[in-house]
Amino acid sequence: MKFAVIVFPGSNCDLDMYHAVKDELGEEAEYVWHDSKDLSSYDGILLPGGFSYGDYLRCGAIAQFSGVMDEVRKAAEAGKPVLGICNGFQILTEAGLLPGVLLRNKNLKFMCRTVGLKVENNNTLFTNEYKQGEEIQIPIAHGEGNYYCDDATYDHLKENNQIVFTYADDFNGSRNNIAGIINERGNVLGMMPHPERAVSELIGGKDGLALFRSIVKQWRESHVSHA
Repeated sequence: MKFAVIVFPGSNCDLDMYHAVKDELGEEAEYVWHDSKDLSSYDGILLPGGFSYGDYLRCGAIAQFSGVMDEVRKAAEAGKPVLGICNGFQILTEAGLLPGVLLRNKNLKFMCRTVGLKVENNNTLFTNEYKQGEEIQIPIAHGEGNYYCDDATYDHLKENNQIVFTYADDFNGSRNNIAGIINERGNVLGMMPHPERAVSELIGGKDGLALFRSIVKQWRESHVSHA
């Protein structure tokens, strides 16, 4: 499986994402600059964390207009897995690929630590290697991770089982402790925690590795012949 790691001006988690896919999973990965006009050769699209365009205006507000985002939309429409982590999640909401918005943390401070997450839906292409209700430990690093949506959107997310991860504790103000959501089709995931920073015991834990394994497993079952 071949992944595109999208690099915006100000991205700083692209190396972590590349490492998770290339070194820990042994899959193909390439850095793709933000002005790329063709992602058709890639099987999965990864939008990393960081501070794209310096987080000017709003986090992700400028990145949504990058040339590559038209290709990201095409990939999403084609059913390819699209994963946005931290700033990548913010970009996906700004681009309209996921509902809601990420606001300033309720304490108005940047927060960086490992937190507990609960797997609310393991029946997705991103979570099939986890158990339903499993609690995992994943690092966070954000100042604007407070997920907000209106009542109608929240009800819709709940009814369609689109809430994939929730925080074990309310530390940033996110509505109902939402940490990650998918689109209705189930192929676009946005989450604020950083699974790519939890792929090896050497760096503190590997609870995030199953997310990337899930993507590859689903892709192989769909595309590789077992004959």
